Amino acid sequence: MSDGRNEKIAGNGAELSEWAKKLESRLINKEARPAVVGLGYVGLPLLTEFAKAGFRPIGIDANPEKVRLLKEGVSYIGDVSTEDIAPAIKSGQVEVTTDFDRLKDADTIDICVPTPLRKTKDPDVSYIVAAADEIVKRLHPGQMIILESTTYPGTTEELLLPTFTKAGLSVGEEFFLAFSPERVDPGNPVYNTKNIPKVVGGVTPACTHLASLLFGSVMENVVPVGSTSIAEMVKLLENTFRSVNIGLVNEIAMLCDRMKIDVWEVIEAAATKPFGFMPFYPGPGLGGHCIPIDPFYLSWKARLTGIEARFIELAGQINGAMPDYVANKITAALNSNKKAVNGSKILVMGIAYKADIDDLRESPALDIVRILDGLGASVDYHDPFVDKMELGDLKLSSIDLTATNVRKFDLAVIVTAHQDVDYGWLLKESQLIVDTRNALKGFADPKITRL
Repeated sequence: MSDGRNEKIAGNGAELSEWAKKLESRLINKEARPAVVGLGYVGLPLLTEFAKAGFRPIGIDANPEKVRLLKEGVSYIGDVSTEDIAPAIKSGQVEVTTDFDRLKDADTIDICVPTPLRKTKDPDVSYIVAAADEIVKRLHPGQMIILESTTYPGTTEELLLPTFTKAGLSVGEEFFLAFSPERVDPGNPVYNTKNIPKVVGGVTPACTHLASLLFGSVMENVVPVGSTSIAEMVKLLENTFRSVNIGLVNEIAMLCDRMKIDVWEVIEAAATKPFGFMPFYPGPGLGGHCIPIDPFYLSWKARLTGIEARFIELAGQINGAMPDYVANKITAALNSNKKAVNGSKILVMGIAYKADIDDLRESPALDIVRILDGLGASVDYHDPFVDKMELGDLKLSSIDLTATNVRKFDLAVIVTAHQDVDYGWLLKESQLIVDTRNALKGFADPKITRL
């Protein structure tokens, strides 16, 4: 325990308690044991990076199947190769388990659990609450907890802090609490967990210092900010910025379509301006865990403060309506060929939410399949990254992309443009194509209907 002698954190005048100094020393010497709760698209890459940096991390997930696969040396996340994680698990450097009691041996605990939306578009923080309930049972002096799950501003201090103080410990003195938003981009060949700047905000300066020290041992660049709420808001601003601009360009695309203007050429020409413009591109809707969801966390919080987030809500409405817009384009294309949607055979090209990954979360392709199936179409799909998919009672498997197969369909719709597909060949073999991604850029053919 503290003997009354405190040290100041370099640069900000804050003092470190004895517990903070002990954790600081363990972090610097890489004697600390980090734990990661939630081994999904965020947690597993983070666990891997901790191991690469020389720590002996503990990975915990409530899903026994994930733990079983990892113990067998199999990675189920595209951004983590089996070669990266399997040797570390086999050697014992990395421990993976479903046992939350292993948190007792952890010095730091990163919470990387899902934060979905309820059907009412309100935040569902039940996974965070469940993780916190497990942690507080095992919380002891000298531990640091960092929330990484995307959430609304105020979550760390309003939800987690009261939970953890029930253990009778003082934040910033005996235990430490921070927020650091995950910023992963699945499938990005350039930016990954290690080289994406890591924003960190603590409940106290000591919390910020220690969290920055942990991530500074792993990531290339750490960006400390003044509070947990600032760090929480950073992530929401980033993805709301994208959502609003995508909503704008989707609306421009609909306007250009009505005016018989090629929106893709408009964007390409506008992007030549070296200042004041950043290109965003229209598409069939938003997918992934972040961009379709995060803005609603912000608009929900805004309503609680008495502010109507009109830009955010409008962008959400426009982006959410794009699958219906695509279905209407399909209907129009079939009508031009004297065919009805009902009874037509439609091939959906790409079911993942973005190119060259296997992630189906919030994919607009799922909505498009649902709409077309409801209209009576016979729907199949091809996706080299997704072998099978279920949508309610509809169970489908990816078909082989052969000329014989493609010619069976009345129309193909390009929803996700995976790079290893020859779209020129697809155009040649298809009767009709609706292109929502400009995959057929440079092709002029009456069979093509563009977004």
